Amino acid sequence: MPRVLTGIQSTGTPHLGNILGAIQPAIAMSNKAENDAFLFIADLHSLTTIKDAEVRKKNILSVAATWLAFGFDTEKNTLYRQSDIADVCELTWYLNCFTPFPMLANAHSFKDKSERLSDVNAGLFTYPVLMASDILLYDATVVPVGKDQQQHLEMTRDIARGFNHMYGDTFVIPEMKIQEEVMIVPGTDGQKMSKSYGNTINIFLQEKELLAVVKSIKTDSKPLEEPKDPDNCNVFNLIKLVAEPAQLSEIREKYLSGGFGYGHAKQALFEILVEKFKNERNIYSYLLAHPQEVDERLKIGSVKAKKVAKKVLERVKEKIGF
Repeated sequence: MPRVLTGIQSTGTPHLGNILGAIQPAIAMSNKAENDAFLFIADLHSLTTIKDAEVRKKNILSVAATWLAFGFDTEKNTLYRQSDIADVCELTWYLNCFTPFPMLANAHSFKDKSERLSDVNAGLFTYPVLMASDILLYDATVVPVGKDQQQHLEMTRDIARGFNHMYGDTFVIPEMKIQEEVMIVPGTDGQKMSKSYGNTINIFLQEKELLAVVKSIKTDSKPLEEPKDPDNCNVFNLIKLVAEPAQLSEIREKYLSGGFGYGHAKQALFEILVEKFKNERNIYSYLLAHPQEVDERLKIGSVKAKKVAKKVLERVKEKIGF
């Protein structure tokens, strides 16, 4: 059975772009009978940038609650906190001792910040090795990645091959599943939705707050009565991603006919979001109010993950003489 492994950053509440472009496709893959999915919250990775303990705890809860609200099956698959498996830190040290400096110096995660070395901590520099440990520790056979993470997975494969060449078959060499058709979800300003741009839509906000965010979507200044081009409208381009076909057709016709303002379009998008994600919003709110239930699910997943990790780490230690 293929073991599909995915790591998710604990950097805040996943936004609509994360949900449509990554979370829902990953859950669909995990639900396939032939796949054994390991999903971990990368809270150790977050320490390279987030130093506030309370912020990190809130982020972990929010991320886990989102995946659970959207139906990640923890009975069939495994959901866990990265930091609950101390073995990953031990393996990272071992692999650090086999990873050449030039490989890490060439990593995008380091090079992008290398002009200001005072801002680079050792954790950021060795980030690719921790990522390799995240993957190799669980005998993952398939790792879905976006193009921005392709280099890091190639490094994981190179590290594993180098170790296997020296000590014999120890690590499974993971296959890379490049997500070529990643959905591009526009933000409130028309750019790609991203926390770094400050243009995200958090579908879990209270209705009044969510409506305010939707109303902030940028549009042109065409008057109410004038016909409008739906395909060149930020609001409609979001509606296209979440509306049912009949709704979409009706709204498109209103754009083309005139007498339909951007305020009407924003109200329509808001109502679609609230209705489409009604169940997920309710589950998410419940889980945030009952964090102990989320924590219990993560602990159960960590026990399952630990069983696999222990076997792999023992293989490594035996090979290197510990």
